Amino acid sequence: MPSPLVSTAWLEDRLDDNDLRIIDIRGKVLPPTAPPPHYLSDRAAYEAAHIPGAVYVDWQVDIVEPGSPSNDIAAPGRFSDEMRRIGIGNGDRVVVYDDAASMFAARMRWCLLYYGHADARILDGGWQKWTAEGRPTEDAAPAVRPGTFAAARNSRLKANAEDILSGLGGESIQLLDVRSPAEYAGEASRAQYGGHIPTAINLPAKNLVAGDLTLKPVPELRAQCSELGIDLHAEDTVIYCNSGVSASLVLLALELVGASNLRVYDGSWKEWGNDPATPKVPAG
Repeated sequence: MPSPLVSTAWLEDRLDDNDLRIIDIRGKVLPPTAPPPHYLSDRAAYEAAHIPGAVYVDWQVDIVEPGSPSNDIAAPGRFSDEMRRIGIGNGDRVVVYDDAASMFAARMRWCLLYYGHADARILDGGWQKWTAEGRPTEDAAPAVRPGTFAAARNSRLKANAEDILSGLGGESIQLLDVRSPAEYAGEASRAQYGGHIPTAINLPAKNLVAGDLTLKPVPELRAQCSELGIDLHAEDTVIYCNSGVSASLVLLALELVGASNLRVYDGSWKEWGNDPATPKVPAG
């Protein structure tokens, strides 16, 4: 399989390829201690300048199911309609970028993988690296011919609360909490309750990103996993954050180091932490 990452040079060399589709999914997540709203999209930035040929996807609207309190992935029909609207077909190569250390881009990639689109990759370093290197941009939205995307669910990539509850107490499930240490410890929370899921290992997503917003080299990523006692080939590794976004970035990083049997808990802490019945550490 090709790497899930592409370089800025690789992308610039292929901007005119007929089967290449580029998605701009820029946005922001504010700290849990900041006044709400914490989740923001940035269409204005796209309209000001973007990579030539890129189309914009709103990570809070276009690929989520309406009314979901935890920004769950859109249902198959809704997702397929959106992909067709922005010109994506099942045979296209897709490259996604953002300006948030690839967090939203990784979520977009995970959504595509979940719905059966295997050739979806991330621009390593994103918008900041592209512009810092003086690569071309434009402000006009491209003409888009409707695509032919048809979702085919890959259920092995997604976990739900029932999967986790049934696995707790056994040895088959490995849980990775990729939120900040403060959130993991219950000192801050985006949900009604703080803490973490019992047995979860804290692997903060931000620790996997280098200063230039590229992912850290594979040896460094592997060393972090080793230090935390993470089993790269556990029978079932479920990754969660607050709403499945940074969890998707960690899934990508673990792919790079050769891990297997990876799933994202789509509801994540926004679901688990708002349910008074789910077990939490610290309790309460």
